[in-house]
Amino acid sequence: MFKPYVAAESKMTEFTLRAVILGILLGLVFGVGNAYLGLKVGTTVSASIPAAVISMTILRTFFRKPSILENNLVQTIASVGEGLAAGIIFTVPALFILGEEITITRMFLLAVLGGVLGVLFMIPMRRYIIVKEHGVLPFPEGTACAEILKSGEKSGPKAAMAFTGIITGALYKILSNGLNLWRETPSWTITSFQKTAFSIDVTPALLGVGYIVGPRIAGYLFTGGAMAWWVLIPLIKMFGVSMDNIFPGNMPVVQMSADDVWSNYIRYIGVGAIAVGGLVSLINIVPAVWKTVHSSIKELFEAASTTRLPRTDKDISLRWLLLGSVAIILTLWLLPGLPMNLMTILLLTILGFFFVAVTSLTVGIVGSTSNPVSGMTITTLLITCLIFVALGWTERLYLIAALTMSIVACVAICMAGTTSQDLKTGYILGATPRSQQIAEMIGAILPALAISGTVYLLHHTYGFGSSQLPAPQGTMMALLAQGVIEKNIPFTLVSIGAIIGLLLRILTIPILPVAVGLYLPLSLSTPVMLGGMVAAFIKHRTKDKEIHERGILSSSGLIAGDACMGVILALLTVAGWLNAEPHPLLPDIWSLIIFIGLALGLGWFTLRPPRRLMKTPQG
Repeated sequence: MFKPYVAAESKMTEFTLRAVILGILLGLVFGVGNAYLGLKVGTTVSASIPAAVISMTILRTFFRKPSILENNLVQTIASVGEGLAAGIIFTVPALFILGEEITITRMFLLAVLGGVLGVLFMIPMRRYIIVKEHGVLPFPEGTACAEILKSGEKSGPKAAMAFTGIITGALYKILSNGLNLWRETPSWTITSFQKTAFSIDVTPALLGVGYIVGPRIAGYLFTGGAMAWWVLIPLIKMFGVSMDNIFPGNMPVVQMSADDVWSNYIRYIGVGAIAVGGLVSLINIVPAVWKTVHSSIKELFEAASTTRLPRTDKDISLRWLLLGSVAIILTLWLLPGLPMNLMTILLLTILGFFFVAVTSLTVGIVGSTSNPVSGMTITTLLITCLIFVALGWTERLYLIAALTMSIVACVAICMAGTTSQDLKTGYILGATPRSQQIAEMIGAILPALAISGTVYLLHHTYGFGSSQLPAPQGTMMALLAQGVIEKNIPFTLVSIGAIIGLLLRILTIPILPVAVGLYLPLSLSTPVMLGGMVAAFIKHRTKDKEIHERGILSSSGLIAGDACMGVILALLTVAGWLNAEPHPLLPDIWSLIIFIGLALGLGWFTLRPPRRLMKTPQG
């Protein structure tokens, strides 16, 4: 039976004022930095691990005897900023692009309500996804964050392994992204193979994620990427010889690069596969979720039941889940200025709960960084727009309503993914789930306001869809919603993805990791696969669990160092101190060589760490 780091019977400071204030301040920083980063390159940087590292440093420097549960609460609150930023920047730009001016107040309100809804919807999932599936779902970033916090409590070998990884990851990031010695995402066109491509995101974080998730899940993820880039794209290029545009592309296929084919066609196939994978996953967890909800309903009639639960198993009561959800839904429906009717609200509730479950499972498989939130939001938007079209609601009012609903849904999905990682960290450490859930909701207020103001300012400074702020997900949302409402959507591609998902199910192959690989750029699957290969090599060489634990600690450090420095460099870019479009000094081949060297170093360091790091201090 699993035993947390801090026993349920232990009494330790956790929900403190200093932890809340520090968490909110860090959440503001991570939120604003990630908002810019996401609008610029379409991705965000995980905040949990860097927040944990910064929290340990600040609390240990300026306060006496901070507890590990306080540090965990800080990273729990701080991670909210990154989750809110992702939810906002993936969707809000679509409204601006379509000419719908959205005020800071409305943006803030939608973000806060969506964030709280995501946390509430995650509550009945915790006992199944976090507790029952412990050891099955790896939760790479949540596990890494727990290891970082535990290593900070100790001196000696474990702390040395983790902090050596942090330093290595940070230095690597400085050399690649700060000094621009090599390109972070090198790519090579395979001319003899229909001009498809091989690309790899040479970041320590993804290498560490690959090691933590292991070779099996990394292999499934890579299989999806290989299917997309080395099977489907070459086939589309081979038969797309016509000089006519093939919907939904805006140029002839023969003139497209592999990236263009992926962007215009493959992503829709990935959306279909993810939708089927999510549906199958939800069907699989329905019995466990029902048991959880049933036991929670009993709390409504047994006021004293929660006192019998151990501290580490106390969630927010179901009565607050029901009251809070109803209050949010009524606010979205009745508040003047929000263009959502009752049908839109019902769809938001049903699809939001569905994809909260899906994203919690997906985050457990591949982590927050590779979680295809935009794919889930696209699916939500697709279903909503299709229902609107079936009802004959094709006026602009309903287009805006669907996109507004997608903002709330996307924020809820992002917050659920963030919450599930945080709850996993808390489960390993022995935190109080209720404290974490309340902290997440408190931590959503100020970051939501700061991010809303930042997004509004950036739009009126540069304009979304411009070369300075491409806002890739928002642009796609706008085109997709407009296409469905105008009955102009590639149903065939989405259906192909759904069929691929069903075939994977028939073959008893996990759908979601393959579908995620199909949807994401190949550059994200390849480094994760390399990390999985390192883990496979270590497991082949030795069965010693302590050695494998050293690898997890080192990998956790790589993730932390990369993520911390990534946020710092993003803020320096926002301030204009770093070039947003750098030109690397070394040829692309050196990016691959150096990254392979880092992977070999991880393997060597895990098997044969320097003796000075393995010495336990005396006394």
